[in-house]
Amino acid sequence: MSPTILITIISLSLLAFLSAVILYFIAQKFKVYEDPRIDEVQALLPAANCGGCGFAGCRNFAEAIVKSDSFEGLNCPVGGAAVMGNIAGLLGRTAPVSDPKVAVLKCNGSTEYRARTSVYNGVADCRIVHNLYIGETDCSYGCLGYGDCERACAFDALHINPVSLLPEISDEKCTSCGSCVKACPRNLIELRKKAKKDRKIYVACSNCDKGGPARRACKVACIGCSKCVKVCAFDAITLENNLAYIDATKCTFCRKCVPECPTNAIIEVNFPPRKPKAEAEVEAVKT
Repeated sequence: MSPTILITIISLSLLAFLSAVILYFIAQKFKVYEDPRIDEVQALLPAANCGGCGFAGCRNFAEAIVKSDSFEGLNCPVGGAAVMGNIAGLLGRTAPVSDPKVAVLKCNGSTEYRARTSVYNGVADCRIVHNLYIGETDCSYGCLGYGDCERACAFDALHINPVSLLPEISDEKCTSCGSCVKACPRNLIELRKKAKKDRKIYVACSNCDKGGPARRACKVACIGCSKCVKVCAFDAITLENNLAYIDATKCTFCRKCVPECPTNAIIEVNFPPRKPKAEAEVEAVKT
């Protein structure tokens, strides 16, 4: 072997050794320590990566909850109280009690109540249509029906009814992740407190127009008459911008507001049928 080749081999070997030593010290200097509890917390999460917690995924949420001193503002809606309780036990903390929620649609303007006055032949995307014009009906607040919410749902809990052209939400499958809420460009989907037996009373309308135009656009629109506000003894109903709203945290399910609504804009779900006498009294009041 010639001296030149030998010197080259030795030089390259020394250079490689020196580079390895430098890289080792750099790695030790800038080494990022990761708390092993992050992996343990992530293992307890449902791995949905839905973003309902406000973070990009379960890994990011696990990092945030381990680094945080408390659970304030941190919650996994998919896992619910059970998962948060397990995480609290692992970290030696106390998990806050949060009421389970479920998504509801604040629009009842199906094809039966809201006539189609134009035809759209563009891309079937709610956000695009919303930015282009008011939609195929005269209600600029109602559901467009092109399924952005359905495509956003990762839990098969929401589907567009082909007849009513409105999304139908399954209380059993809904995890309250909030993906459908973010997907709707008209803010028609709300996460509300989930009650026993999946009972709900809410105003299924988002039309802020005055009574006349709202009713002409949709037969079941809220007309802002305030009758429901006056009959509520629990201060659970407010009227703002010609639109009534029922606070789920204050509503006691007395159901007095439902028959008072002249347009049937207030919906009651999963309640037993009203007694015939009560129904007769309601008809007498309306007539």
